[in-house]
Amino acid sequence: QVQLVESGGGLVQAGGSLRLSCAASGRTFSGYFMGWFRQAPGKEREFVAAISWGGGTTNYADSVKGRFTISRDNAKNTVYLQMNSLKPEDTAVYYCGAGRRYSGALKGASYDYWGQGTQVTVSQ
Repeated sequence: QVQLVESGGGLVQAGGSLRLSCAASGRTFSGYFMGWFRQAPGKEREFVAAISWGGGTTNYADSVKGRFTISRDNAKNTVYLQMNSLKPEDTAVYYCGAGRRYSGALKGASYDYWGQGTQVTVSQ
């Protein structure tokens, strides 16, 4: 089992920044790709960003490209999501997940483990 705990969410004004963290514990973190998804009220969970185990490959949703950056520190078993130029439409609960096959990183079904989520609210 891998336990994932997100942190760093909060309330921010439009144009501001937040950095989310996702700390992994339990069995080895080794070999897992990591991703961030989000779910706004009344909407389905959607892909935000993903990063391969070694960090050499990343993918982003079109809606966040150029504004969000995913990174990881395997020594700390932690993945980050730096969010800049935030917009009200970024308001959602953000979830991190871990999976084994990066080819499926854009789909939630490819993830084996999920965190409990952290709320991000962007005001006008």
